[in-house]
Amino acid sequence: MFQSKIDTPPRRAAGATTARAVEARATTVRAAVSARTPWSAGTRRDSLFLAAGLPFGLPCMIVLNLPGGALLPGLALLVVLFDLLTVAQRSRVRALRGLEIPGRVPPGAPWLVRLLAGLTWRQATHHLLVAPLQTMCAALVLGLWGTSAVLLGFFGWVWLLPPDNPLQAGPGWAVTGTAATIGGLFLLAATPWLVALLAAVDLWAVRALLGPNRAEVLERRVEHLARSRVDVVDAADAERRRIERDLHDGAQQRLVSLAMNLGLARRTLKHLPPEAMEVIVAAHEEAQAAIKELHDLVRGLHPAVLEDRGLDAALSGIAARSPVPVHLTVDLPGRIAPTVEAVAYFTVSEALANAAKHSRASRVDLALRRVADRLRITITDDGIGGADAGRGSGLAGLRKRAASVDGSFAITSPRGGPTTITMELPCEL
Repeated sequence: MFQSKIDTPPRRAAGATTARAVEARATTVRAAVSARTPWSAGTRRDSLFLAAGLPFGLPCMIVLNLPGGALLPGLALLVVLFDLLTVAQRSRVRALRGLEIPGRVPPGAPWLVRLLAGLTWRQATHHLLVAPLQTMCAALVLGLWGTSAVLLGFFGWVWLLPPDNPLQAGPGWAVTGTAATIGGLFLLAATPWLVALLAAVDLWAVRALLGPNRAEVLERRVEHLARSRVDVVDAADAERRRIERDLHDGAQQRLVSLAMNLGLARRTLKHLPPEAMEVIVAAHEEAQAAIKELHDLVRGLHPAVLEDRGLDAALSGIAARSPVPVHLTVDLPGRIAPTVEAVAYFTVSEALANAAKHSRASRVDLALRRVADRLRITITDDGIGGADAGRGSGLAGLRKRAASVDGSFAITSPRGGPTTITMELPCEL
């Protein structure tokens, strides 16, 4: 008895779950049935979509029925019309299905370019084979709707016929009319399902044969991602410039004013007690230290010399401040993209900082050269070597910085040295 009381709740829970599942399936079935009634919006939309595709197969049917001498010119004319037919099919899908099927070439491309782009086996298959089938399917659907309407109205329109018509004569006309009405009801109930199937196949054929193939979709996706990456990098660089400007013009100026006031108080208020003077002196020194730290921070965000005088002058400043002597060689005939300049500046700055901290080097050779449309950066130190970008060190950050603008990063660092870092960045994004 005790065991049966324990087993009762799980059984009820299982029964409730089964009941909910059955109810959910029943709801789905009812929704599907109601969506495929002759008067539903989905059926009307599918029927209109199929009927709108009826004219597109007529050019091919007309050409194939031409006499032998006119067949080749007719086919040539049909090929010329491929682009127009493709645009019309895409417009039909966009207007009646709300789907945009992109073309292989931009909309504003010259007509000859669009024509040549349309001469593919996929478009030829659609316009020469699928489009005539679409026309026949559309005619079939219209015929089914018309036939079901005629059969359902048998007892209404049969009285309009002459009195001696065979449909009104004889003892079996009522049986014939009843059978026609039942057949019309069956046809009226079955046609929406056929319409839905044909519309789905029609839409699939248009998207598969008149839209871009998988390679083109991936190529456009790569182009979109490349543009998005450039936009993100430019936005990050612009935000860094804005922060640098706000700090330089706002907080740094206030600190400078505060330090000046404290320095003035330190020089003029000689009559204050020693304890008060110590406080002023300490505050003055702290303000000067804060100005220096903020200046270094601002310069690290985006140095003004990089924007004003370019990469050569900015890297000269880094080399001059480096604890390790740096031999700098720059061979750049002109300015490169500002975003690439910023990436190169911060990458070199971080690489020199890593060399000063970890390499025990006595000399660093830094060379920048422009090779075609690429900026090649080579950093070599005579330190102990053993650097590995795969161990989560700062070198991984350098690799990520280079990759952010589609650049490359390579490092050679055997035990005992030397260490050579080579990066290539695009000069324009």
